Amino acid sequence: MPRPPANRPADALTRALASFSPVLPLAVAYSGGADSTALLVLCARRWPGQVAAIHVHHGLQAAADDFERHCVRTCSALAVPLAVQRVDARHAAGQSPEEAARDARYAALALALRASVGGLRCKSLALAQHADDQLETILLALSRGAGLPGLAGMRAAWVVEGATYHRPLLQVAASDIRDWLAASAITFVDDPSNTNEGFTRNRIRARLLPALDATFEQARVTFARSATHAAQAQLLLDEVAQQDMLLLRGKEPGTLMIARLRTMSQPRLANLLRHWLKRDHLTSASAAQLAELQDQIMACATRGQHIHIKVGAGVALRRGSELAWYNLASDPGAAG
Repeated sequence: MPRPPANRPADALTRALASFSPVLPLAVAYSGGADSTALLVLCARRWPGQVAAIHVHHGLQAAADDFERHCVRTCSALAVPLAVQRVDARHAAGQSPEEAARDARYAALALALRASVGGLRCKSLALAQHADDQLETILLALSRGAGLPGLAGMRAAWVVEGATYHRPLLQVAASDIRDWLAASAITFVDDPSNTNEGFTRNRIRARLLPALDATFEQARVTFARSATHAAQAQLLLDEVAQQDMLLLRGKEPGTLMIARLRTMSQPRLANLLRHWLKRDHLTSASAAQLAELQDQIMACATRGQHIHIKVGAGVALRRGSELAWYNLASDPGAAG
């Protein structure tokens, strides 16, 4: 496979990889597309013998087998071990196709990381999302009325089951990646579903990003800066909520003291409830559910006052002087 021209050491893609320092061995999520191809090639050249690839075969389109064959050929040329994970990415009722494919993909990646890929026990995983993907994510969050976690966009790094997931290309534009591949004569596959404007993200890519580029020259940079500010603000709110949790914990595990909740300002109460639901119960409330829960808490002036509201897969309800949450799947009696 040809190497890139030697006179482009300062391009955005090379700079991004130069500052990427994962714990080795490293696995790369490799679809065969342009972005993951550039990431895999650069990582394999930088850390020879320390990089593996994981390809997730979604089985959703006729070209999926061709994608897998291309990945096998490329990894062979790079001397990179490849693990192919086959998944059923069909979406369930009420679930978007994009969400189903994403959930299946991350589950397959996590499964592959727990095993050995070509003799390598990888401690890090690199994903190829780039600056355009980040901008699309922020625009999607805005369109859905998201709070700070959504407006913070995609994280650059996080840990799952002891493995660190990285997105080293978040500061690199899609056009820079394609230009690098073209100049390097490196082949990749194009997923035809990426042009299907039936998917919201594809419509944003096809219609909104060109308009933003024409209007705001530095849109990727400025939106990313706003996402960083949102992430920092959310970290601060999490710290405040954690401090509040320590003061308002009930006697029973996973509960909060209602009388103390009623003394809080509405914004601080909402922040605490979101944190409590997420950290203690791995669930979240819709805006309507959260508002109703706050109303029921504030109306709870006497011991006989009722609190009972569905939140996520469970219910939040009053148990004596404490606010509790129960998962309906594991405790159907809590609905009563």
